[in-house]
Amino acid sequence: MEKIRAKKALGQNFLVDGNVIANIIRAANVGSDDAVLEVGPGRGALTAHLAEKAAQVVAVEWDRELVPLLSKAMAAKDSVEVVHGDILRVDLPRILAPVWPGRWKVVANLPYNISSQVLFTFIENRALFSELILMLQKEVGERLLAAPSCKEYGVLTVLCRLVFDIEKVFLVKPASFRPIPKVDSIVLRFRVLPANRLDVGDEKLFRTIVKASFAQRRKTLWNCLKSIDHLSAVVDIDQLFEQSGIDRGRRGETLSLEEFAMLTNTAVRLRSGAGGDSSGAA
Repeated sequence: MEKIRAKKALGQNFLVDGNVIANIIRAANVGSDDAVLEVGPGRGALTAHLAEKAAQVVAVEWDRELVPLLSKAMAAKDSVEVVHGDILRVDLPRILAPVWPGRWKVVANLPYNISSQVLFTFIENRALFSELILMLQKEVGERLLAAPSCKEYGVLTVLCRLVFDIEKVFLVKPASFRPIPKVDSIVLRFRVLPANRLDVGDEKLFRTIVKASFAQRRKTLWNCLKSIDHLSAVVDIDQLFEQSGIDRGRRGETLSLEEFAMLTNTAVRLRSGAGGDSSGAA
């Protein structure tokens, strides 16, 4: 494929290290009975290798300049479909279901500037997938692996932990890319759990509570949850903390996944008793 200059606005850093490419392909463990979604294939460093192993590959690329070049490079591979689209806006079930009826693997070198939003997209569409092998900025990976009560722990940590088993695969140095980024990267494996790790009662409400708890990290949980109008309208916030056994003076970053689940389940019970509905959009 002809050389295409990376676009800073799209967060492009093309992977050029053959050893890293081989390690990603090995980690993905793609076989002839697998279908793979690749996000941001760029110049196709991973795509050609995936096409050799997988039954089907769908590569979603947003760069209009790269799409025809990648399509041409993959023209001899009947199993590869290159889709022009923004991964944050494409209808993944509509694109993937007609191609392969089973669950998909995801392999992606995610653009740094949208990696968190893409993870939220994968959480929403997790029923489509069995496993994700993602390269992320190291800082984002550290957030996903973080424990409570540290600065890296946040919304993404909690929401991902509810639905994925996450493990570190390996670190990637900046010299593996062109242009060379100023940060290290990390490859993580996300195994989609067959069911949520814990029963949270109402997943929309769970997301709302988690997001509100981290929205202003210096504020107490009581202040954060009091700001959720559609919750405080139907649930007595003081009673919520009393019945859940969680100190209202704590901060969101100190709560474990189990404690967020406890808060949400308690809120669901109280809401039901009040006869209201606080399951508004997260």
